[in-house]
Amino acid sequence: MSRLPRRPAALLAGLLSLVLTALLAPSSSAAGTAAPDTSRAPAVPLTELTVSAERVATGLRRPIAITGLPDGRMLIAEKAGTVRAYHPGTGLAAEPVLDLTARIDTSNNERGLLGITPAPDFTQSGTLYVAYTSLPAGELTLARVPIGAPDQVQVLLTQEHAEYGNHNGGQVAFGRDGYLYWSLGDGGHTNDPFKAGQNLGTLLGKIVRIDVNRTCGARPYCVPSDNPFVRTRGARPEIWVYGLRNPWRFSIDPADNSLWIGDVGQGLIEEINHIRPRQRGANLGWSCREGTPVFDPQQCRSNVRYTDPVFEYDHLNDNCSVTGGLVYRGSETPAAVGTYIASDYCSTRVFAVRPAPGGGYESAAIGNFPTQPTAIGADVHGELYVLSDLPGWLNRVRFAHVPPATDGAVPNR
Repeated sequence: MSRLPRRPAALLAGLLSLVLTALLAPSSSAAGTAAPDTSRAPAVPLTELTVSAERVATGLRRPIAITGLPDGRMLIAEKAGTVRAYHPGTGLAAEPVLDLTARIDTSNNERGLLGITPAPDFTQSGTLYVAYTSLPAGELTLARVPIGAPDQVQVLLTQEHAEYGNHNGGQVAFGRDGYLYWSLGDGGHTNDPFKAGQNLGTLLGKIVRIDVNRTCGARPYCVPSDNPFVRTRGARPEIWVYGLRNPWRFSIDPADNSLWIGDVGQGLIEEINHIRPRQRGANLGWSCREGTPVFDPQQCRSNVRYTDPVFEYDHLNDNCSVTGGLVYRGSETPAAVGTYIASDYCSTRVFAVRPAPGGGYESAAIGNFPTQPTAIGADVHGELYVLSDLPGWLNRVRFAHVPPATDGAVPNR
């Protein structure tokens, strides 16, 4: 930062100029027009938002992950290992744009092709990053592959996961920082059998963060120097946050590079966590805790700080498994901008969560998605889509702002 000049008259004139500039043109500066602050929560109460979904494509086979491309297409991963393309103008393409079935272990309901995201330079490189359970033993695998070239897969990182078939995690996403994030479950079965959630020596039960644009030694990636455990003895340096059970769906808000994580509970609590960059290294509690309640006291430590979820719900009213979503950053519904949207696989209930102006978080149930929502994704414009598992549907998400009725009048719906 440069020092202030020592001439009082010049300083006073400069300050007056700045004040006048701020009053007359609050959205501009000498450097040009400032970007709008889309991270601020809208003033509309969440209880005035409703959500609906329009079916726009059918015929998918167990769609499990979805991501948008710069050219307007949506890529949809099918659990068996194929990737299909959808465009609002032309519909769902008949043939897959990528077929990885020869590599995919689908021996359990939760195994398969689990995550997909385009490289930040996809327009030039055509590179996709994928997460899947690989043959022959369900090893959790992170790889990159040029679209349409399944014979050019490059495996980047793996984690053994042979004994149980569930809790594979599998979300992949790039942050605004240019690094790739990948979620892994705790190893499966029940009760955290490997006590992986609190163990920094394994990638199980973690979200990792790596630099895929460089290589370091024998590794086809590098570990960012500001990862929280790079200097912790016995810890995997790739770890970004830990204490997770099965974070199979998380997202990164481009407004502030924060993570929104849907972590599936065991039998009592489903939870959503919001982790900002300054909270790197956060311990989300599993398996000491399930949500905020204590789950296994033997896994709890008195000298450890646990990060509470920002929203949790129980298994009553047909709830069973949270499907983490993302923060709405589209333009069609300004009232919903800045609101995180998630759902439940069984009840299909849609939850809206956002930071409250006075601190903390506010939440509301704002409707239902079609049956068995497995993933929520955004297109290039920030508008949302949701997948339906066994029916094989792609659904376009729409919001509505319904102000409260006044003087007994019924609002138009």
